[in-house]
Amino acid sequence: MYVMTRVELRKGNVKIIVEVGDLTEFSGDAIVNPANTRLLMGGGVAGAIKRKGGEEIEREALKYAPVPIGKAVTTGAGKLKCRYVIHAPTVEEPASPSSPEKVYAATRAALEEARRLGIKSIAFPLMGAGVGGVSPEDSIASMAKAFEELGQGLDIHVIVLKEDVLSRVVEKLRSLGWS
Repeated sequence: MYVMTRVELRKGNVKIIVEVGDLTEFSGDAIVNPANTRLLMGGGVAGAIKRKGGEEIEREALKYAPVPIGKAVTTGAGKLKCRYVIHAPTVEEPASPSSPEKVYAATRAALEEARRLGIKSIAFPLMGAGVGGVSPEDSIASMAKAFEELGQGLDIHVIVLKEDVLSRVVEKLRSLGWS
């Protein structure tokens, strides 16, 4: 059986790479933390970023808190291989539910922040799809809408943990006209 671990898709002049891997190992310009509005980095993706990159990421982030959904802030990346962590809230409180609308607003805010910083490569997890409870399909559909609007000229990676999730995400993107 052939196992997909990396798929490149395009729509118009926007390209995204969906891959199986560890977001905290990304060596481009920035990774995105689907944060809570208080910027506490306890569990999920945020917890993994803090464990690998160091407590200083959370300490720096907390200086900006609270950050509403639809806005994003940037910190250094501590011991991570990337230069920045862009914190884009997808939930109000730690472990509270997200929604496709919040995922879209957070993704758009992260892309706006990336443009403000002048970065070229950015990696996202599936925003809101962990403790936020949004399905991988609904997450990528909301993210893809923001990518179409603001992703031109960016090297966009979407990093998932498992091959079956990659297959579901790619299938959803293809149904939305990405090829």
